[in-house]
Amino acid sequence: MDYADIQPLLNAYHRKLTTTDLRFKRYLYNRINWDVRLVGIKGARGVGKTTMLMQHIKETFDNIDDVLYVSLDNLWFENHRLEELVEFLYTHGVMHIYFDEVHKYRNWTALLKHFYDSYPNLNIVYTGSAMLAIENSVTDLSRRQSLYTLNGLSFREYLEYEGIATIPSIELEKLLANHTRYALDVTSEIKVLKHFDRYLQIGYYPYYKEAGEDYLMRVGEVARLVIDSDIPAVEDITYTTAQKIKKLLMVIAENVPLEPNINKLSSQLESTRDQTLKMLHLLDRAGLLWLLTDKIKDYKHLTGPKKIYLNNANLMYALSGKVSEGTMRETFFANQVGAVTTLTMPKQGDFMADGKYLFEVGGSRKTFDQIANLPNSYLAIDDIETGNGNRIPLWMFGCLF
Repeated sequence: MDYADIQPLLNAYHRKLTTTDLRFKRYLYNRINWDVRLVGIKGARGVGKTTMLMQHIKETFDNIDDVLYVSLDNLWFENHRLEELVEFLYTHGVMHIYFDEVHKYRNWTALLKHFYDSYPNLNIVYTGSAMLAIENSVTDLSRRQSLYTLNGLSFREYLEYEGIATIPSIELEKLLANHTRYALDVTSEIKVLKHFDRYLQIGYYPYYKEAGEDYLMRVGEVARLVIDSDIPAVEDITYTTAQKIKKLLMVIAENVPLEPNINKLSSQLESTRDQTLKMLHLLDRAGLLWLLTDKIKDYKHLTGPKKIYLNNANLMYALSGKVSEGTMRETFFANQVGAVTTLTMPKQGDFMADGKYLFEVGGSRKTFDQIANLPNSYLAIDDIETGNGNRIPLWMFGCLF
């Protein structure tokens, strides 16, 4: 192998780097310890993992050829081996390699372990769109890697990405205690509800800017790609099963929030109960569904969820012909709060956060009737700019990261 052999990879890398913008960086960017020899970044398709890699390369390295970025779904690998590429780069002084779409390469976990153990001082950062693949890597790589999760845009990030406002993130506990002051600081600068409504429709995946009017259609296409490409890359499923997963997703999209009867769902899909549960959890881990259970999720022991949502509000608009305001509110809350803490299904109310904070989500007329006199109980209220006491504006839960 020589540089002529890897020129197609270099060309792709240089082109991507040239178009990388440094003005807006995701919340995770400065939280990553980039000095660790093996860094893994997981997340759903389209949340901005590749852009974050390219930004780090562009900002960190004076000589861009001291590093190589390569997507492992590149056709170059149809007749070249990854092991040969790494050996060539290492022996020619390249000590930083960034692998994208790792789940598309066979035996990638074993190879990363091999590279880490066999090449001293080699630094690897990798990403994968299929959250399932990255999750499965933990057993083999946990002692060697630092693993991070990148979510879609929070409402706070959306405001910054649009150039509307730059506001600090706030921890959940501080939000509960100081939400009025924080809300006044924000609403003194912008009409927050107008921007919140738009975010719910088109603001979760950063590619909404380039997609324009085709954005919701693109979201639907990405969902199909996850099922057709990402899941089969890491799970041994048949074409028939993939079609059943698509059907399951659409059944849920048309009926959210779904309090599922697993046996009835199984009958609709002509599937067994265990297979239906597995499909639900695959869609959850792939970032297409959000499963609410009464206990902390355990993917090794699959149990039936108490409630099923689509992962985010944008998916609702992309996959469903009708969008219920109530469901959209709950979906937003689950997506944003569930990214920073554990959510479970309480006996009363809509959500229990971190095992101690009870939330009921609703519109401006929502009362405490359903959670009256319960400790640490709060209302997350839509259509209000500022709150008081334990009534907190819903949009504020989009400022947690």
